[in-house]
Amino acid sequence: MNSQVNNCQVMAKPSSSLCNLDCDYCFYLEKEKLYSSKIKVMDDHTLNNYIKQYIDAQETNHVSFSWQGGEPTLMGIDFFKKAMGLQRKHKGNKVILNTFQTNGILIDSEWCEFFKENNFLVGVSIDGPNTLHDKYRVSRSGRGTHDKVMQCIRLLNEHGVEFNSLTVVNNINCEYPIEVYEHLKSLGVKYMQFIPLVEQEASEITEDGLTLIYPGSGYKGTVTPWSVEPRKYGNFLCQIYDKWIVSDVSKVFVQMFDATLSAHHTGKTELCTFSETCGHAFALESNGDLYNCDHFVYPEYKVGNINDTSIRELNNTPKAVSFGENKMTALSSDCKKCAYLKLCNGGCPKHQFSKSPSNENNHNYFCESYKMFFSHTELHFRIMSKLLNQKRSPVELMLHIRNSLEEMRLSPPLRNERCLCGSGNKFKKCCHGKLA
Repeated sequence: MNSQVNNCQVMAKPSSSLCNLDCDYCFYLEKEKLYSSKIKVMDDHTLNNYIKQYIDAQETNHVSFSWQGGEPTLMGIDFFKKAMGLQRKHKGNKVILNTFQTNGILIDSEWCEFFKENNFLVGVSIDGPNTLHDKYRVSRSGRGTHDKVMQCIRLLNEHGVEFNSLTVVNNINCEYPIEVYEHLKSLGVKYMQFIPLVEQEASEITEDGLTLIYPGSGYKGTVTPWSVEPRKYGNFLCQIYDKWIVSDVSKVFVQMFDATLSAHHTGKTELCTFSETCGHAFALESNGDLYNCDHFVYPEYKVGNINDTSIRELNNTPKAVSFGENKMTALSSDCKKCAYLKLCNGGCPKHQFSKSPSNENNHNYFCESYKMFFSHTELHFRIMSKLLNQKRSPVELMLHIRNSLEEMRLSPPLRNERCLCGSGNKFKKCCHGKLA
């Protein structure tokens, strides 16, 4: 039996942890402490090796490059023009795609023209309206950055550059889900990612000089104050979902909603957090070091260096393979017997550090969040899955719910009667609050 792994994903960080912001909650800024010398940006030799090897490592016809940081615009636009030339040189008959995650601060018309010319999908980090965004996403001088992000988005729109949003759900903006959602919609965002924030801070600095730790590190830690509480993250998702399901199905795409529908409909999802196994989604540091995952850039999880060993070879090392397989074997016993296991598959291994109901220490911190969301949306996603099986659009469900709400506004059921939306729940526990 051939056990060769023929594909992988790599998140490249050509500027390493260098950034022009000083976000309090950033987990990557301190990675500079892993390197004894001053951080160096990716050189031409490593760039060429990366592009050639990454294309060679894929058996599919489409190859997607992901550029992140730190802040990748600090590399300068000429670096990425050079990268485009190398992609054309090495692509053969394959189709190349590029995604680029930025804080938006340095984006100008020249960058936008480059993105448009090379068909980049740009991810813009934005945590909501200015009062919420500027709470943590500040410059090195401590100034808020929301206005500059607004300028970035305006330029992207003007140049017709496809973009989406990445919102870190923290202890502040979690209290304002509708404000965050409506703000993103007002900016023309059609695809939204809401990434829940949780980090553990070690009670003592690690041997590598780091303060943030991962499950199984051997260090004791406490959840940082900027992390979002599980119940509040669950409520954040549910409130946005309730707004989305009556107004924005097929108009706005939310990564969490797409992943959940896919899990209901096909039993699989492309979101690594909810996949049965993970791994083979590496983080590439500027010097060529390859790590198991962006959230596991620690010495223990270094797979190798692409200047010594090819990405294809590293992708098939026992260290790379076992990392992904360990996700399922490391689940708590409570998780393994959960009714929603096939939807979340235990979540991200980075979050498996809480105590389970059976008092095990490897339970997912966001378990309560996921259960809240899955139970809240289960019937709707099942209906959407059936509609898709019948070659019909999930928009039909949205229109049904919208019409039911209008009917209930005109003649509301009694609190203990069945809700007219079709959920099977009592009115008081279902759409009653939506009519306020």
